Amino acid sequence: MIKLFIKVKENIIIALNALRDNKMRAVLTTVGIIIGVLTVVSVASIIEGLNKGFANQISSLGSNTLYIQKYPWMSNEDWFKFKNRPNLKMSDFEYVQKHLKVNADIIPNTDTRKSIKYKDNELTRIRVTGAVRLTERVDALAIEEGRFFTDGEISRKKQNAVIGWSIKDKLFDKIDPIGQRILIGGIAYNIIGVLEKRGSLFGFNMDDIVYIPITALFKNYGSHRSVSIMARIEKAEDIEKAKDELRFLMRMSRGIRPSEEDNFSINQQAILLDTYNKLTGGLYTAAIGIGALALLVGGIGIMNIMLVSVAERKREIGIRKALGATKGMISFQFIIESIIICSIGGIIAIGLSFLLSIIIDKVTPFPSSVPLWSVILGLSFSSLVGLFFGIYPARQAAKLNPIDCLHYE
Repeated sequence: MIKLFIKVKENIIIALNALRDNKMRAVLTTVGIIIGVLTVVSVASIIEGLNKGFANQISSLGSNTLYIQKYPWMSNEDWFKFKNRPNLKMSDFEYVQKHLKVNADIIPNTDTRKSIKYKDNELTRIRVTGAVRLTERVDALAIEEGRFFTDGEISRKKQNAVIGWSIKDKLFDKIDPIGQRILIGGIAYNIIGVLEKRGSLFGFNMDDIVYIPITALFKNYGSHRSVSIMARIEKAEDIEKAKDELRFLMRMSRGIRPSEEDNFSINQQAILLDTYNKLTGGLYTAAIGIGALALLVGGIGIMNIMLVSVAERKREIGIRKALGATKGMISFQFIIESIIICSIGGIIAIGLSFLLSIIIDKVTPFPSSVPLWSVILGLSFSSLVGLFFGIYPARQAAKLNPIDCLHYE
């Protein structure tokens, strides 16, 4: 066992010395390996970062929240089919709220776009959302200053408003907005609350928003508009049961016959996740395909260089065989050289991937992180390429006649 270890160690040293004597050739040979591994690891890093960013963004939608709406979030069907659906009405919400048996917080939701004005400061096309008392809980809103609406304010159609963080920042600067009056679409509202900063969701600023009682929105801006119904299910295991019950109640509310299809959609976070995972799965496949092609080209280059190396080192092979080296040890030496070349390429590619990931994370809005599995995969693939494409040159070296090799000049 000790003798075998010594022989293996000697072969590795010989292989490293041979690579050191041909540094430039070894570096150039690794280019294909570097490109292949860099492609796979870099794409994996970008997608991993995007996955984290996407998961953080859609978490605000709530994994236990169902959205009953006129349009589906994702569909391959004709858009006009959904456009011709009847609007969801408050009567649908009231029917579902009255008969729903699953434990859930349920709210109606509708919005409009209006200009917001405070003294000489004005913002245009700001989203104004109609709210009820439970909107604070279902939408997971956090109040920074003031408070949210009461049931009494909703029923009395009180013209109060809760504003988003950026509305406060843009309109009021250092002024305390609580108690101030703003004009929303030309109608005065009293500010009773300010929301904590929420950030962006799919590129939309979640802080550019104003909440008013939904009754006030209907009174001041028209009631002939579609609403959506949000149901925050108390227990995650009740999601499917809640979907079935909500679908049944909506069909009952709208008088849909058993033979007719739904004229509404029930959306949830999982739909977006599934679509996103399919998209990134395709990107992974493309990246692995491109990386595999680059590794193949790099592997062929390594085989070519190793064959050249065998031809150049015939005298060395002859001397080693004359001193007692077996075919197996000669073959092992050249396989080790091939694996080391590819492994060096893999290590360089991993290092470049980390550097690229840091640059992307710092200078772009896209998060990026190198997953451990991609590092292991990259190093494993590069080593396997070295093994596979080194076998043929190694066998050719092992089969050489020592007498012919000693006469080689």
